[in-house]
Parts: sequence; structure tokens; C-alpha cells
Amino acid sequence: MRLVSTAALVLLVSCHTPRYDVIIRHGNIYDGSGKPPVEEDIAISADTIAAIGDLGGAFAKTDIDAHGLAVAPGFINMLSWSVGSLIQDGRSQGDIRQGVTLEIFGEGDSQGPWNDSMKAEALHGQGDIKFPITWTTLGEYLDFITKKGISPNVASFVGATTVRQYVLGHANRDPSPAELTQMQDLVRAAMRDGALGVGSSLIYEPAFYAKTAELTALAKAAHEFGGIYISHMRDENDSVLPALDELIAISRASGAPAEIYHFKASGRANWGKVDEMVRRIEAARAEGLHITADMYTYPASATGLDASMPAWVQEGGLESWRKRMLDPAVRARVTREMHGFESSGGPAGVLLVGFKTDSLKYLTGKTLAAVAALRKKSAEETAMDLVIQDDSRIECVYFTMSEENVRREVALPWMSFGSDGESMAPEGVFLKSSTHPRSYGNFARLLGKYVRDEQVVPLEDAVRRLTSLPATNLGLDRRGALKPGYFADVVIFDPRRIADKATFEKPHQYAVGMVDVFVNGTQVLRDGEHTGAFPGRVVKKVVSGEQ
Repeated sequence: MRLVSTAALVLLVSCHTPRYDVIIRHGNIYDGSGKPPVEEDIAISADTIAAIGDLGGAFAKTDIDAHGLAVAPGFINMLSWSVGSLIQDGRSQGDIRQGVTLEIFGEGDSQGPWNDSMKAEALHGQGDIKFPITWTTLGEYLDFITKKGISPNVASFVGATTVRQYVLGHANRDPSPAELTQMQDLVRAAMRDGALGVGSSLIYEPAFYAKTAELTALAKAAHEFGGIYISHMRDENDSVLPALDELIAISRASGAPAEIYHFKASGRANWGKVDEMVRRIEAARAEGLHITADMYTYPASATGLDASMPAWVQEGGLESWRKRMLDPAVRARVTREMHGFESSGGPAGVLLVGFKTDSLKYLTGKTLAAVAALRKKSAEETAMDLVIQDDSRIECVYFTMSEENVRREVALPWMSFGSDGESMAPEGVFLKSSTHPRSYGNFARLLGKYVRDEQVVPLEDAVRRLTSLPATNLGLDRRGALKPGYFADVVIFDPRRIADKATFEKPHQYAVGMVDVFVNGTQVLRDGEHTGAFPGRVVKKVVSGEQ
């Protein structure tokens, strides 16, 4: 009998033993399906999940022991405003440290298509973060930001406001048939570039000039390419139910699935309407319409002082708005018609968090009521003065929602999650302004407060609604699940420790409990610290079998 040398035997065994770039061993795998976890190993080769199961004899360049930890698909942020913060800092620290591997842009406004006047307006509106605008189309922006280098993947809707402004500027009128066709063609061009659908945000100028028929036409154009309609509805306060009916009608008439941005009922008088909102959505779903929603996990929203002022005073854009408010007669009328503070319980429920002008930044973190008292003016007059002085809408936090409703909404099976904020870092330019704590804690808060501590929803279902649910709704290719052949967007976290630390008083604080994060197979978080890697890509809607 011929004997094989020890060296030859080792070589023979190694030649037949699988070799991978990464193996994550003994983790509790939450695969995104909503099923209970299974303790298994996951192997990654290049940018792809190569194998799942018992990989005991396999070798890898990087071997991670995830015993006792949760292993899940990377989380999808359904509403991100990181379009500028990622230019400033591509690490996406605030979201990466919560496990977000895909940022979705495009709530009404998108980074293209832009004409020269829109570029000039965007440049004028830049605050602490400043950058040149070298792109024109949405596709060019997405290519620009990924070539610059970012840690997460990115994707975007094309903004209904953006295509309206491209064709009509700030005009308060309906588009002509030819103009509407032009707007639809702009949507079609963005869809060919990989947009996910068309997004609207209907409480802001000039978005609120768009009527249902216009929005339906844009949704139809997006749906030709499999896109969806997603909307910050026309009202989230007293008229929230008619606004919801409009969204459902647009979905029915266009054929496009529809999603509600940051599902809520604002103002104490409207808190009881959530049950009826849910009933209407579930009736539409039973009818065969694909209606879904997303939310952030806080009882306070964030927007600008424009959300509290009547539409007519804002017509023509920011400069026209500011000029009108210099007229005493206009100021008197605005004072009479400004009712937006009521849903926050008055000016004391409006927290000022973002100023453009350095000389006003000392007011950051004060309530509108406190600033009004400081200036010895009414809250309404103070709000108008601040917009004029800062040459901006002023970023604010509004305490408008019910914690009981937040828990009710977290439990809904068709609910995804979005921060509605930037991914920031507690350093440098980001510290020049305050922010809503959702920018640092939205996803960790879900997994810590509502899953572990309050047991509103089991962890496996929370993971499903952070991953496969939004990926399926958006029609993404090989994202949102842990399966062989899928892109290796993988997170490892400690369910016992994960928690948000950001508060309204001190929002610039990282969440804790996220251990490791991989984006397209590259490790961007190792033992809770950023690796400095920038593997982020543009994730596009699959059109005609291409991504």
C-alpha cells in the first residue's frame, strides 16, 4: 500500500476544503423572512453570500465568532436625508452604527433632474454643509456620490416636486397637457436611470400646488417601469383621512403600489384617527391594492417653520415668502391663519434645532415659546422674523404624536422604518446644529425599546420589516435577505445591548450594540468601530432584467 506524506495529505485536504473571504460562525441567523432564528454559519465570497449552514471545516481570511449574537440582513432606511451629509462624510456613522446598509432618498425632492435655476436655488439654500453641484440628473448624482466614496449603498425616488419645479418653477397652476407630458418624460428618464418610483411631499411649496390628477399621471409613468408611488401625504393633522384617501385613489388609478412616508396622526385631536387609518389601509389591501407605510420610532416629528404657515404666503419660493412677510398687512393675516403650533400643544412644543446663519445659532435648542418671550413678541411674529433673518425655513422638532400610537404602529405587519434624517457624526461641521435624535437612534430604538424592552413585536418580525419587506416593496434584486447568491449586506448585533442613546436634549450620540457590519461583502464596522471602508454602491430598480 502506498502511503501519502503528511504534507501531501494537508495539501490534498486543503484543496478540497471550501475557502471563503469571511465566515461568521455560530450566530443566531435572522434571515429576513420573519421565521425564528437558527444557529448557523454564513460564508461570504467577494460581495456575495456564498453559503449558509454548518461550515465547521471551511477556511476564511476573516473568521468571526458570533455566538450569542444576532446575524441579519443589512437594514434599509426607507427615508433618508443623507444626500448632503454623505458628501461631507461618506462613513455614514450614525446609521452604519445601527446596521443601516441602504439609504433611500427622494421624499418629494430628489437630486435631479435639475435645471440651472434649481441648482442656483439649491446652492443658495445650503447651510453648514457646502458643496458644488456638478450633476444634472438623478443618476449623475448617485454616480457622483458613490465614486466619491461612501460606506452604505444608496438608492432614490425621483421627486414629484422636483419634476414639477423643473417644468413649472414655483408657479401655482396646473400643468398644460404638454407640460404634464414633459413631467412624465422626466420621471421615465429617471426610472431608466434606476429610480425606485416617484415620491411626493405635499405639505410644502411648490408641492402642494399639485392636484391628484397630476400626481396620478406621474405615478403612472413610474409604474410603466415597475416603480411605486410614495408620499408624505397632503395632511397629517385634521385632514389626515382625506389625505389617505387621496393616496389610495392615486394607487388605484395609476396601478402603482403606494407607500405612506412616516405614518402618523399629528395633534392630540387626531390621535384617535389611527385606528380608522389602519382600517382604510387594510380594506384597500383586501381589495388587492398594495398599500404599505414606514415610520420613525419617536412621538415627535421634524420639519421647518414653513409647515406651520399658510400656503399662500409661501407662493413663489423662499425669497418671495420672506418679502411678503415684511408687509404689516401680510403679517397680520399670517398671524391669524398660522395654526400649525396647535398640534404641538403650542409654541412650547416647537424646538428650534437648525439655523443657517451663525448669528442665530445661539437659539439652537430653545423652544419657539422661549425665543418669543426673549424677544417680547408673539410666537407667530417670532416665527416670521426668524425665517426672514435666517433666510431659511428654520429646522424644528414638533412634539405632535402619541407614544401609544407609536407602539400601535410599530406592530403593524406592513410597516417599514425610515429615519427621515441625515446620517451624521458627533464631530466637526455636524455639531454646528442640533438635530432630531432619530438621526442617531431610529433603528436601534426599534430593536431595543420596542422589541426587547416592551416586547411590542418579536425580533424576527422586526428584522423582516427592516429588510425583506422594504426590499420586496421596492423590487430590489438580491437584497434584504440572507440567502446564498444574495449581496452580502450583513449585520451582527447584540440583542441584549442594542439601544439608542440620542435624546432631544443631546441628540449627537451614537447608538450602541451593533458589533459588525458588512456592505457588499466589505466590513465597514468591526467590533463597533468604523473601518474606514467605502464599498457603497447605487442600488437600482430592476428594469428589463438589468440592474
